[in-house]
Amino acid sequence: MLDPVFLITTVGLIGIIFIVFAETGLFFGFFFPGDSLLFTAGILASQNIFNIYHLIIFCIIAAVLGDSVGYWSGKKYGRALFERDAGFFFKKKRIKDAEDFFERHGKYTIIVARFVPIIRTFAPIVAGIGRMKYFTFIKYNIIGGILWVTLMTILGYFLGGLISNPDEYIIPIALLIIFISFVPIILKYLRERFENKH
Repeated sequence: MLDPVFLITTVGLIGIIFIVFAETGLFFGFFFPGDSLLFTAGILASQNIFNIYHLIIFCIIAAVLGDSVGYWSGKKYGRALFERDAGFFFKKKRIKDAEDFFERHGKYTIIVARFVPIIRTFAPIVAGIGRMKYFTFIKYNIIGGILWVTLMTILGYFLGGLISNPDEYIIPIALLIIFISFVPIILKYLRERFENKH
């Protein structure tokens, strides 16, 4: 997992927009720390490094487009990419985890998955594989993109305005968000280990 502060200071706004797109639009996107990236960008926006409105609008567009690319990739290439484990990116387990998530949350997966690392990369692919109607997909895709980007950036923006010298707290806060984001995945892993032993 990459350091969001390093990413932001290195790539700037254009880079943030690309990373938000890549996290769901490209298969290797699960590497990127989307939640903490947006939150940290929100903190920096409170220091006038970014325009908060530009940040939110362009990142929402990138998130929606990224999910759409993931959907069409799943619909076009289907399970062929994941029929066997082929390297680090194409693993059957990633699709299986996303399918399990779909079974629990149904069409709302497109919204909920936005807030779950790794799952958010593969949820639109599974929606495409499962031939979810695009109108249904894009509706929940837009809602999820708006909620995810707005919540993450606004939380960072307001926190940055509440504390003095927010630069000192960016890295600890970003690491905390990364940890919180991965809690559901960690719990799922521990539960599976426990069930396998019994």
